[in-house]
Order: sequence, then structure tokens, then C-alpha cells
Amino acid sequence: MSVNLEEAKWYVLHTYSGYENMVKDNLEMVFTKNGKRDRLVEITIPLEDVVEEKNGTRKIVQRRMFPCYVLIKMVYDNSMWHMIVNTRGVTGFVGPMGRPIPLTDDEVRRMHLEKIVVDTEFKVGDKVTVVDGALEGFVGDIESINAAAGKCKVVVSMFGRATPVELELNQIQLIENM
Repeated sequence: MSVNLEEAKWYVLHTYSGYENMVKDNLEMVFTKNGKRDRLVEITIPLEDVVEEKNGTRKIVQRRMFPCYVLIKMVYDNSMWHMIVNTRGVTGFVGPMGRPIPLTDDEVRRMHLEKIVVDTEFKVGDKVTVVDGALEGFVGDIESINAAAGKCKVVVSMFGRATPVELELNQIQLIENM
């Protein structure tokens, strides 16, 4: 039976503190041993760069964005529940009564788990609203578009001044003409 990886969804697993990397390795091994490797797309532990100052020197270190959590993208079925929750270091799925609930597309986008392909229906001069990021809610006009990089330059009004800002295409939404 062939598995359609298009159906894969992101799930969140709760782990013991400090066990995230071990859980990732153990899950990959468990999926392989149980012949379910074709259902597994990706296991990730989201990290962020943080500037840490110690003894007067600054250095950039990577920290877990969500300590005690591992994100897994897979094609889930009920036969896999025991296999996953009985993996060493896993305390259970995040969901009602420990049952897996997939992340919504909006949650996946906000957590930057995947690069979402954006259809560039935008063109220079379009009026758009910012739907994600620090400038959420701002309205502006598209000044330039770099479709290959998935970015655009939008001129927004900040403190009464026209300010160009670079945004990803998935951070803006076209304002329909009224």
C-alpha cells in the first residue's frame, strides 16, 4: 500500500525536559523498525539564535524555541499511537486527552515550519495589508517584488512617514477594491 505524503500533517509531541534530541533519534529508529518509515516526513526541534553575554563577551547560541516539545510531520493513523507514545522520552501527544490533533495551516505558517509557496498574484502598485509579523495590521502599497526570493518591498505609513519595508509574500494580503 502506497502512502500519499501530501496528506502528511504536523503534530506536537511532549517530551521529558532535555530529551528532545534523544526522542527525535528514537522516533526515527522506531518508525524504521516498525516498517512505517514511509509515513514519516520530518521530525524537528525548532531552534532560535539568541545572543548570550558571559564574562563580557557576546556570542550567538541556539536555544530551543519550545523546550520539552518535538514537532513531527507524518501521515498518521490510529495504529501508530502506541508506537509513538511508548517511545522512550515521549510523554504523549499535545491534544485533548493525549490524542493527536494536527496543527492548522495558520499555525504551521506562524511557526515557520515550512516554506509555504505563495502564488504571486501581486503586482507593483497593489494595496495590501500586512497579516503577519511585527507590522501586522499595517496597510501599504507594493513598491517592488522579488518572486524568486518570495519577498516584496511595501511602503507603509509609519509615524506619518512613508517607510519602505521588506516582507515575505506570505506576510501580505491583497485588499480587494471596494
